[in-house]
Amino acid sequence: MAEPLAHSGGHLLADHLKAVAELAAAFSEAFDRGEISKRWTYLAGLWHDLGKYRPGFQCYVRLADNPDAHIEGKVGGREKTHSAAGALWAMQQLNKPNQPYGNILAYLIAGHHAGLDDWDGGLKERLQGDDSQQELKEALAANPPANILAHGDLVAQIPGGANGFALWVRMLFSCLVDADFLDTEAHFDAGKPARREGFPTLEQMRLAFDAHMAALPVTDTPVNTLRADILRQCRAKATLPAAFFSLTVPTGGGKTLSSLAFALEHAQAHGKRRIIYAIPYTSIIEQTADVFRNVFKALGDEVLIEHHSQADAASTDETMRSRLACENWDAPLVVTTNVQLFESLFASKTSRCRKLHNLVGSVIVLDEAQQLPPEFLQPILDVLNLLVAHYGVTVVLCTATQPALNSTTYFDANKNLRGLENVREIIDNPDALFDALKRVNVELPPDWTTPTAWADIAAELSAEECVLAIVNTRKAARELQRLMPADTLHLSALMCGAHRKDVITHIKERLKAKREGRDQRPLRVVSTQLVEAGVDIDFPVVYRALAGLDSIAQAAGRCNREGRMNGKGRVVVFVPPERPPLGHLRKGADACISTLHGQAHDPLARALFDRYFKEFYNSVDLDAKEVVKKLTVNDRKTLSVQFRTAAEGFRLIDDADSATVVVRYEGQSDEIEKLLGLLTAEGPQRWLMRKLQRYTVSIHKRAADEMLAQGSLTLPMPGLYVQVNAANLYDPVLGLKPDDIYNPGGFAV
Repeated sequence: MAEPLAHSGGHLLADHLKAVAELAAAFSEAFDRGEISKRWTYLAGLWHDLGKYRPGFQCYVRLADNPDAHIEGKVGGREKTHSAAGALWAMQQLNKPNQPYGNILAYLIAGHHAGLDDWDGGLKERLQGDDSQQELKEALAANPPANILAHGDLVAQIPGGANGFALWVRMLFSCLVDADFLDTEAHFDAGKPARREGFPTLEQMRLAFDAHMAALPVTDTPVNTLRADILRQCRAKATLPAAFFSLTVPTGGGKTLSSLAFALEHAQAHGKRRIIYAIPYTSIIEQTADVFRNVFKALGDEVLIEHHSQADAASTDETMRSRLACENWDAPLVVTTNVQLFESLFASKTSRCRKLHNLVGSVIVLDEAQQLPPEFLQPILDVLNLLVAHYGVTVVLCTATQPALNSTTYFDANKNLRGLENVREIIDNPDALFDALKRVNVELPPDWTTPTAWADIAAELSAEECVLAIVNTRKAARELQRLMPADTLHLSALMCGAHRKDVITHIKERLKAKREGRDQRPLRVVSTQLVEAGVDIDFPVVYRALAGLDSIAQAAGRCNREGRMNGKGRVVVFVPPERPPLGHLRKGADACISTLHGQAHDPLARALFDRYFKEFYNSVDLDAKEVVKKLTVNDRKTLSVQFRTAAEGFRLIDDADSATVVVRYEGQSDEIEKLLGLLTAEGPQRWLMRKLQRYTVSIHKRAADEMLAQGSLTLPMPGLYVQVNAANLYDPVLGLKPDDIYNPGGFAV
């Protein structure tokens, strides 16, 4: 009798099970140097495809020349399913009174295609069903090898106890899923090795960083002197034991490079595996990643992973090709978004959970930590506490406006709200530093209740020779742009990353030329808040539409940033015709009005931020979707947890109705055509999807589907649309056209 297969193409099932078991166990060593977690992940790998021993599955996989044949949901007929058998076998073999250990493995095994399920109303009922029971009977009747079915005793030592159970299960799940994906990928790519970047080590990157900083020209200005001292303190404090750190530095203080220096030195001192640099906005990933690539350019072009969600394959429609595109963060430096990082930490889907085990033993830098979404702040703080206490993670909170999110500053113990534990400030005297770096005067509106018409704002801006205006939405940016002189520049997330980069580079060149007297032309820019973090531009005058106090401070950081002006820069806050979008943006604006009303002296004084954030957080339910409750074990006899429901609730951006479009930006047309050709020929591999990210824009899915029906877009893979040579869809100034069909209702950045 022929040996059972795991996949089409002759991949033996026993080989696959053993390889996945060994690889998953190796991954779990990162958070368990002993044998405890290794035993869990080894058994999960050994039993995850036990159902493939069924004769029905074997018949199909041998006849089908289909790389998706092994994926549940892609194989028709109930005899082709295979993930329930191993789950039931685990429960039968390992469950004991008051020790439902088999249920833990059942979560992992039953979910390795569809994702972690709720126990009640999901997995329990599925495994009790006749189809699942029959799957196990048929698999066992095929006489799997005894060494596959064998097991020893298991011990559950859960990091963080009951409060850490859900994260521990997701970590185990991550080890299993990544091992399964990698072994499967190796089989299907055997004749064509995957194009993996040869990433440098963290030690090589640390040395390259030092060489880069040493080669920078020394300009003895007050701002640069302060930046050098900040860098020095970051390096000196990096040897402190792993924990929570806060880097409180004013905008323009060199926070990005200083935090990277801390992370590199800390990783070296404490044996950390990688650095995860998380940023609040997708739109500024490109700028930060480019800063880092410039720092490490001596090490080659591929030095980091730049990862956000816009080029991810749709997790709702798993295929062999989507698996190949699924990111696992196997690089020493990852630049990503808060959305990617935290939604992965609370995810149930395989594509999101795959990377989790690579967070273990890392340095996580949260840039602009004050931008963490308040509605999800409690579960975020809880998971950060677990990562630091039990998974060897160091967290660095970078902010210009907000002191540490500790247990005593903002959170009312009477409401059982919990902050971060034992946060250390890196900078010795932040207050003195902020005083030394004051470079602007802020003009507040005379009346907080009376809006100013866009036409009046446009008239004021048009009278300025060099000015930046920042507004709250894409729609507002386009409305103001329409009223401005024709040569006004525009920045929003309806422009792809490559386009934004080109415009920002142009702005920087124009600003430099104006300072040097080589350019007498007016320079006016209208932007959404994407320029407020990670974008190093320096205007003498900045206008900011009413928003949260932290956003106003960020806008002020784009004004007289380098301190080159004889006097101070000018920041003008105005009340726009439309209120900020509902949710935390509007609540932030309301808290700002309350904090600054009657404040005449210094609207950006650090003491005001304490008042602002206390009021802001008091106005928001910090666990609006009850994620913590859903991830709490409801019944110790079953270890019932609502994994799927919690993941559905934990959506920092409700992008269920959004679509990702690869645009044909004229400035990079040759590169885009090359990458799209490879996508068609080879499918969505990780390296390819990483490169395509720079040419994507998110729009409403309804609009994308209408354009698809019109023939303006194609859909080469689930979740990824591509513009069809339709030049009318992408404006060289504005990006995707503003017509309602393409931008229904406007977008918040």
